[in-house]
Amino acid sequence: MPVYRKLVRDRIPEIIAASGKEAIWRVMEDDEYQKEVRKKLHEELAEYEAAKDDSSALEELADMLELIHTLAGIHGSKPEDLERIRATKAAERGGFRRKLLLEEVIDG
Repeated sequence: MPVYRKLVRDRIPEIIAASGKEAIWRVMEDDEYQKEVRKKLHEELAEYEAAKDDSSALEELADMLELIHTLAGIHGSKPEDLERIRATKAAERGGFRRKLLLEEVIDG
């Protein structure tokens, strides 16, 4: 019997049950939950970096976005608030679409 001890999506226990298996799970306390969400985000980032095609990359980005929305909630905010912060920063400082690499800043 595999032991996972990792954060899973909310419907995973019922999906496992529907397959005729039994899942042993528990609800985490807030501090452990935040730690596990952060850990899961790193895991999804590694999977994104290892993606071999656009479709796989987009799947991993969607997982990361779900985790980012979850973290926004942990920090007392909503995805809309996060988007507003992102848009404000983009308006003030720009995005990353121009592919700029800062090489050096010379004084004077």
